[in-house]
Amino acid sequence: MNIDNIISDIDIPHGHTKRMNCPDCGGQKTFTVTNNLGSLVWNCYKASCNLRGGTRVRMTVEDIRVGFSGAEEFAEDKFVLPEFIVPHSDKVKPFRDEYGLDEDEVELMYDVRDHRVVFPVIGNGKIVDATGRALGKRLPKWKRYGKSGLPYSHGCGNVVVVVEDCVSAAVIGNDVWRGVALLGTSLSESHKRYLSQFSTAIIALDPDALPKTLAMAKELRSFTDIVRVLRLTDDLKYRNPTDLENLTNIGAM
Repeated sequence: MNIDNIISDIDIPHGHTKRMNCPDCGGQKTFTVTNNLGSLVWNCYKASCNLRGGTRVRMTVEDIRVGFSGAEEFAEDKFVLPEFIVPHSDKVKPFRDEYGLDEDEVELMYDVRDHRVVFPVIGNGKIVDATGRALGKRLPKWKRYGKSGLPYSHGCGNVVVVVEDCVSAAVIGNDVWRGVALLGTSLSESHKRYLSQFSTAIIALDPDALPKTLAMAKELRSFTDIVRVLRLTDDLKYRNPTDLENLTNIGAM
């Protein structure tokens, strides 16, 4: 395998990330290549694979203008993952095991400075933000690294399941459901814009947030055609059989 030849055949515009099967270990969608300000960086985030590297690439005048412009329209391109966030680490394995997050299904990174598991936020095929959860007792428990305003999402289903945190979104997201984490119990304007692209949304906040759940469902009906409320007995990340059955039933209505 000649990784240089493979990388040279991939056309990635500045500020974008391409995700594909790993050419070394064969991991499904575990290999990413990012073009950022003239640096082409690649890695496989599967823990058992050591494929990673980087090189410099020629930048066009347009690349430079986009990369350094302070205009708002290029805000997403300006986000760069801090260098202390690494693609994968044994430090996140206990967290994966605790919540049953398969390394071939859910991309997790690690903040070596703050000891956090990091959930990358993807927009238009590139990392535009990231959210970290403390692995110890560090406060705040959740930390946002960028200002994209986009929610964290996982899965490729046509029905959105709106939850509070990234763990629940990662647990529930699959080819049927798209888990979307608000990182709270309120809807921002960017959340509404994101959710408006789906015809069906199920609100599944924590059991103690029922009043907020009902208020959110009412508010979201102005943006999404079908909005349903799932009354949980426990947080979805704990995979309560009754909650999962009720989710299946309400999604089939």
